[in-house]
Amino acid sequence: MNIGIIGAGLIGNKRANALPSTCKLTAVADLSNDRAHKLATAFGARAESSWAKLVSASDVDCVIVATTNDVIPDCAKAALKAGKHVLIEKPGGRFPDEVRSIADVAACSRGILRVGFNHRFHPGLQGAKKLLDSGVDGPLMYIRARYGHGARVGYEKEWRGNPKLGGGGELLDQGVHLIDLCRWVGGSFELQYGHAQTFFWDMPVEDNGFLILRSPDRKRSAFLHASCTEWKNLFDFEIFAKNAKIQIFGLGGSYGTEELRYYKMKPEMGPPDITVTPFPGADESWKLEFQAFLSEVDGRKTDIGRIEDAVRAIEIVFDVYRSSGYDMERAICNA
Repeated sequence: MNIGIIGAGLIGNKRANALPSTCKLTAVADLSNDRAHKLATAFGARAESSWAKLVSASDVDCVIVATTNDVIPDCAKAALKAGKHVLIEKPGGRFPDEVRSIADVAACSRGILRVGFNHRFHPGLQGAKKLLDSGVDGPLMYIRARYGHGARVGYEKEWRGNPKLGGGGELLDQGVHLIDLCRWVGGSFELQYGHAQTFFWDMPVEDNGFLILRSPDRKRSAFLHASCTEWKNLFDFEIFAKNAKIQIFGLGGSYGTEELRYYKMKPEMGPPDITVTPFPGADESWKLEFQAFLSEVDGRKTDIGRIEDAVRAIEIVFDVYRSSGYDMERAICNA
């Protein structure tokens, strides 16, 4: 399969390096010609002068959209209309209507559309889901999860702090991963309470988001906190079943070694039996996700994210924005 990548930044480079030997990077497009040429040259590809030329190229079978959130919808819809298979990064757009518009075009396209929720393919999370799905520890009761960035000078001036480019702040960046993971391991969830606030950074989008979710049948709950005032990168995802707690701590790199911690309750209760499985290797989630994408193109169902997952996640985020007094649509227009 011949691949075209739109966006030659950090994520575009990760996507290029995750391609299997059965795929060839054919074309790259980016607002920066220098970035596009650099990535294209590294893989023997060509740098296109615009993303529109890339999506219409006859030698491109699949388009990966790894841009800022404002560009994702137009690129994705054009690629789908051109009959390409498309993988877009989360959240898929700046606000719900943009993501829904991609879903509408995908419904009429012969191309396969999937969404890059790569956290599903981390080994700790894969192992946790298998444990929960096995039923050996009883039904899921609730989830408690935290995800946060450390600080860096000038963060508020980056594109994620600009609603015109990003659409929102920390909830739309890392929060959608937490929402998606809850829905992936635990089924449908609805927002019960949410609060977004800008505590520290001087920017028009939130730097912290707090959510309480509940399943429609009221049998499962989740408490989530996404923050870019964490000061030290953190990922901590805890799943509480009737007879055990399953915890994924760390994601590798600056988040620390990924670990799957399994706390098995004894019949007599008291201190549980604890098993810790570390995953000290490199982050393979990008490669595993793209392999799943190729399987979907071949008609095989996998764990990869779908546009419906992106729509539901961003709907929950914008419900929180509205209840917290953030008018992101107006902020986008005024940015």
